[in-house]
Amino acid sequence: MHDDHQRQRMLEKNRIRRRGIYLLPNLFTTAALFMGFFAIVRAMDLAFDQAAAAIFVAMVLDGLDGRVARLTKTQSAFGAEYDSLADVISFGAAPALIIYEWTLRGMGKLGWIAAFVYVAGAALRLARFNTLLEVADKRWFQGMPSPAAAALVAGFVFVMDDYGVDPEAVRWAALAVTLFAGLTMVSNFKFYSFKTINLRRSYPFVAIFLIVVFFALLSYQPATVLFAMFVAYSLSGYVVSAWLALRKRRAAPPPAA
Repeated sequence: MHDDHQRQRMLEKNRIRRRGIYLLPNLFTTAALFMGFFAIVRAMDLAFDQAAAAIFVAMVLDGLDGRVARLTKTQSAFGAEYDSLADVISFGAAPALIIYEWTLRGMGKLGWIAAFVYVAGAALRLARFNTLLEVADKRWFQGMPSPAAAALVAGFVFVMDDYGVDPEAVRWAALAVTLFAGLTMVSNFKFYSFKTINLRRSYPFVAIFLIVVFFALLSYQPATVLFAMFVAYSLSGYVVSAWLALRKRRAAPPPAA
């Protein structure tokens, strides 16, 4: 009787533990969500440099929550859903509002439609990612990931604001960047995921040297370096997809005569 009672208590404790959430990875997700909300608030206050910088901080925090969960073996369905919802705010609504308040507002309906296309692209991209999570090739993302798209949009605002460019002078360029980012997220182009990089293996000395050079440039001109990096990444999907298609075409057997 005593053993049955003790077993019942253990089952109840396990049930409570399963219903709970893991604190550590979700703290990073919450911090990323806060930075997205902070970016929205600062954009409404017309502090666009701080708003854009907050998107990059959110991107770093978003990259950490998954890695922390894997390292500490605290992955959960709750964490995955919470992360996606936070991403819709930090990498969907926040960048769209930043660039809309910065210059797209002056374009009337065309401006808010472009901003909405971006938000819808981010939401659809995240929904597709969640549904294909178990079957997708881990080496590639299908469509540009939403954090990179957010960094492209926010980076454009960041670098233009850093150089003191009049928003009205680059209004059409801002519209093009917003639409490009939104549509590329829902495209079928392949973007390298960086998930196959193993930090435990050794790398040549030149790799460490290039990292040092990158951080030196980043400290000198953060806005320019970050924007250039994500422009290159956004174009890489088109280049990689074209290269893979060409390689597949060359490897295909010639048609029978």
